Parts: sequence; structure tokens; C-alpha cells
Amino acid sequence: MRPTRRGVGVVAVLAFSFVMAWQYGTRSLTAIIFPLLVVSLTAVATASRTDEPAITRTPVEAGFIGEQRTVEIGIEPDTPISATIHDTVDTDGLTAEETGNAAETTIAAKCRFRYDVRLESRGEHEVGPLSIVVTDLLGLVKRRFEDEQTTSVLVFPRIYDLTGGSKRELQLLADAAGLNSREEFDHLREYVRGDSLRDVHWKSAAKRPDDELVVKEFVADEERGSASIAAECIPGREDAMATAVASVATYLLEFGVSVGVELPEVHRPPATGREHHRAILRSLAVVEAGELDERAKATADVLVHSDANGTVVLVDGHEIPFDRLRGGSSGTNSSAESGRWAAESAEPTGVRS
Repeated sequence: MRPTRRGVGVVAVLAFSFVMAWQYGTRSLTAIIFPLLVVSLTAVATASRTDEPAITRTPVEAGFIGEQRTVEIGIEPDTPISATIHDTVDTDGLTAEETGNAAETTIAAKCRFRYDVRLESRGEHEVGPLSIVVTDLLGLVKRRFEDEQTTSVLVFPRIYDLTGGSKRELQLLADAAGLNSREEFDHLREYVRGDSLRDVHWKSAAKRPDDELVVKEFVADEERGSASIAAECIPGREDAMATAVASVATYLLEFGVSVGVELPEVHRPPATGREHHRAILRSLAVVEAGELDERAKATADVLVHSDANGTVVLVDGHEIPFDRLRGGSSGTNSSAESGRWAAESAEPTGVRS
């Protein structure tokens, strides 16, 4: 418990008044000394009787870089109190919008303190602990309470839409995942730029007088294949590696491919669906640098490697720079189709005490 600036002023006036009273008598100073003594003692008593408010934190939904999330804290005092509230924000990965993490207000029963944070970088970040500075009604004495609870905010890596990349290199991904392992023939159609030459029906094309190619269409198969993605990087390249894996995994999962990932210290077996996608993104949000053993790299269908020279995706002996694989696409959250698919995977992250 400490005096505020106003309280320091009152103490200074009292001290000066006592000195003057000692020098010249108290008759003319009584009207000043006693009221100030009364309000000062009342302020001290009020602050000392104030109990720490009950604090509850609401989990914050995970999200992508550039998005906003609302931090919500429940504050329940025994009686209404004037207070200054400040919630600590991890500035390495989050930014409080318009310094909304601090406020001067009167806290009443079931008060909800809310502010927005902008997600700046991949990782698991924290908001909290919360400090509450309580003052008496006259603002003479303040008392600080510290609540040690924190809320984790999970930020997923960027996801790039690969559909605008090179058709040849996307075909390599499709082949690695077994997307083209179709057996039941359906019909023929005209060749479209980007179609695999392996699907050209040469006998029929040779009979066409216009020399136009035709390709075979196959009946869609519910079993869309499977792919394992292994990834490693040197320190300082974690974000680039996570972005590449997230983009490739999302691209394949959207086609119904069963995708597994092998990361330093993390293994997730092949599976499909949004829950599995969310689990992959959670792992990539906190993945750290490291190397994989040779067996893990040799058995992977897709290997992502990131070092000082950049990030490459290795598929069936072909080394593809990730910048070329993603073409001209921009990092996406909820604007592109893959981003919408991923955004639905976001979920609240927990409160820590």
C-alpha cells in the first residue's frame, strides 16, 4: 500500500502544517490539519480493507498471423472499487490494439475487461499476468494486486495457396500422394493445359483429324492416397519450415489425402479431416529447429528442408524451391479457399495459473 501523488501532496501539506503549528501555534491551522488527518486515515483504512478481486480468464481462440483476437477477463470485487487495470502482453508475438490492455475504471460486480490483440508471429504467446491498482474514493492511497494467471495464444504459421503454382511440380506432389492411382476408366475429354501426359489416350488422339489430344478421366475414388511429410531446419528457419509444411499439408488434405508429418520431436501418423489438420497446425505453431534421422527422411514421400540458402521441397528426387512451388500466391488466413478451410480449424487455447 502506497500513497498516490495526491496522497503525497496531502502528506506534504500536513507536514508543513505541523511545522507551522509548532512554530506559531495551532489556532489558525486546526481547520486544515484535522480534516486532512481524517480523510488520510479513512483512505488508509479503506485501502487496507479492500480484498483482492476474483479473476477468471476466458480461453483465447487460436488464429493466424495478421488476425485479431479478443482477450476477456472477469473481475469480481466484493464492493465497487476504483482501479487501474493492466494486462501484460507478450510483445514478441502480439500487439495490443490501441493500448487497450490498460484502463482506469470503476470495477463493479461481474465486471468484464476486454481488449483486442493482433497476432504478429507464429508461436505460443501469452497474455498476463494482470495487475490491478486499487485506490480509495479520494485517490489518496493505492494498493496493488497481482494475479499470476496467464492465457496462452496460439498463432499458426502462414498458409500459402499452392493451386497457382507450377502444374508440373504440383503433379509431383499428387503422384507422391497417390492421387493418380485411379483404375476405373470413366470417359475421354479434350486435353487441357496442365493435364498429365500420362493420362493422354494416344490411340484416340491419333484418330482425330485436328491432331487435338484427348485424356482419360477416371471414376473418383474415395481412397485419395496417403503422403508422409518430413521436415527439418537449422535454427532461425523454423518459421519458413513451418509455413512450407502447413501449405503442402493443407493442399493435400483439401484433396482428401491422408497426411502424416514427421517433425523434430513430433510425429503425427497419416489421417484426414479438420481435426487432424488442426493437430498438424498446433504442432507447426510451436515446432523448433532440429534434424531428422536418415531413416525418417528416406521413408518420407515429401521432405521439407530449410537452411540459410532457403526452403526446398524434395519429392521423388526432385528439389523444388518452395517460393516456386507457391507461385505468386500470398500468405492466407481466411481469404482464399485453403485459408477458409484452415480458419475453421482454429480453437481456443488455455488459461494458465
